[in-house]
Amino acid sequence: MKSVRSESTDSTLSPGPDETAGTRRAARMAAVCAGWWRTWTAWWQGRPRAARDRELAFVLTVLSFAEPLASVGARFSDLPPRHAPVLAVLLALGQTLPLAVRANHPALCLTLVGLSFGVHQSLGLPQTFASMGLYLALYSVGAHAERGRRLLVVPAVMAYAALSVVLHARGAPQPPQDYVVIGLVLAAPWGGGAVVRGRRAAEAERRRLVAVAATAAERSRLARELHDVVTHHVTAMVVQSDAAPFLMASPERVTESLAAISGTGRRALAELRYLLGVLEATGESAAAHGAAPMPDAAPGGSAPGRSAPDSRAPARGDLRDLVEQTRRGGQPVDLVEEGKRLPLPIGADLTVYRLVQESLTNAVKYASGRATRVTVGYGHEHVDVEVANDGPDDHARQGIGDAHGDGRLAPPRPHHVSGGRGLGGLRERVRMLGGDFTAGPRADGGFSVRARIPTGGDA
Repeated sequence: MKSVRSESTDSTLSPGPDETAGTRRAARMAAVCAGWWRTWTAWWQGRPRAARDRELAFVLTVLSFAEPLASVGARFSDLPPRHAPVLAVLLALGQTLPLAVRANHPALCLTLVGLSFGVHQSLGLPQTFASMGLYLALYSVGAHAERGRRLLVVPAVMAYAALSVVLHARGAPQPPQDYVVIGLVLAAPWGGGAVVRGRRAAEAERRRLVAVAATAAERSRLARELHDVVTHHVTAMVVQSDAAPFLMASPERVTESLAAISGTGRRALAELRYLLGVLEATGESAAAHGAAPMPDAAPGGSAPGRSAPDSRAPARGDLRDLVEQTRRGGQPVDLVEEGKRLPLPIGADLTVYRLVQESLTNAVKYASGRATRVTVGYGHEHVDVEVANDGPDDHARQGIGDAHGDGRLAPPRPHHVSGGRGLGGLRERVRMLGGDFTAGPRADGGFSVRARIPTGGDA
């Protein structure tokens, strides 16, 4: 018995094959209709506003002469019907054709439509679908009138009051309170248009604020870029220039130092030209995707000319050249890359490069002559970067170094005080990518900068 009852219940609750097939057909039909509606809406919204208004006026004009829609529309009075076919056609056109300019000239549209509607009602002509144009004209004033929206209320109310008086004088049976209700009904589309206009204005203001915030963020980003470029290259040039007097005994070393200074200057000019081009011509997207033109530097830092292979900007991800450039400036630097290097997103790649660049700049400025190690570990989900320098030895504590390894003293380490902008900019860069950043002194007196930069998995 229990088994029979269970089967009976299951057969009652489960739908039959015909019902299931009908449900699926209805779902497919609903999906097709929804797709058609989205396609038509996208096509309609993509057309110019003036063209849409002309098409709306044409459609309403055609529908005004459709017999099934004759009883649909606005009618304020029950005056005895009057037959004047030609005049009725002209007044119907006067209520529909002005809608072609409803968005560009809403006040003119309402004036023409309202006048035609008032004459049509006062003469007691047969009701037509063209009277719906009055509601559209009222909505258009609320939604599209740029100036004098509040001033238009006064003549609109006066015109409606005059129409009410005329209809009452011609024997309309409606009591006065009915005209008040009708007036409130007419105010509804005007108010609806005003609400739509307010929402559009709020959305425009929101977009403006977003654009202002994006501009401020772009300026901040470019400021960090300029800071990184200028401090790195100029610091390297200053250190190399300060070391020149100690190399006078070796003309070959002087030549190498001058060549390094010249190359550093050309790279700085190339990167500055790139950043200024971004500042003038493009925004954040062009800079992030490398869409902006990358100017070339002519030899000697002259005007842009023939491309130099090592002067292209920005030098994203070229860590080996960056380390070699710093090493030629007299700073002992080792680069260690761990894991399999995968193509990185441009944002992560540029952040890794700038982080190493700024850290090496600080090492040259505040730990000149000390051994510095750059470690980059490539993982599947992130990149780990660490730049660390050793603490001062006995000679460095006295401000003296033997950086050249041949008994000649290196120039004293400059005792600058960091403004903190470099580390703050690095921290902000990493934070914007959702990474972790730490920087601080080491136990041996050195300094280290560590960052974990997400790469989003497979790039």
